Amino acid sequence: MDSRQFERGLRRWVGRLSTESKRAGERTGKRVQNEARRRAPVDSGRLRSSIVSRPEDRGRTYEITVGTNVVYARAIEEGREEMDIFPRTKKALYWPGAAHPVAKVHVPEIPARPYLAPAMAMAETFLREELARAGRRVR
Repeated sequence: MDSRQFERGLRRWVGRLSTESKRAGERTGKRVQNEARRRAPVDSGRLRSSIVSRPEDRGRTYEITVGTNVVYARAIEEGREEMDIFPRTKKALYWPGAAHPVAKVHVPEIPARPYLAPAMAMAETFLREELARAGRRVR
């Protein structure tokens, strides 16, 4: 085997390895997504269904983002202290369905119910398993 042949073979092997590594990363992201969905508290199901994993190829790096765009997700994950909501520009608060205008609304404490952090803590284990599978396929 000459050196050019060896170099081409090595490039093909490295190309397959990086493709398998990306796939392993994507599968890891999906596993973290599914774990977070499994752990997420359910009222309407909106939070659970909004949790997604998104791969992003940034040239030299390949990132997998797992998260949600639901506004109250952080309050569920980290909890929130009780608080009162006051009007900013009016004298009272009112919304459709309210019996009458009110001067303030008391919002009780929301205890933390982590779902994403425990799932993310499992990411390294998931990635190791997926890379081990990928390594077996590349050989």
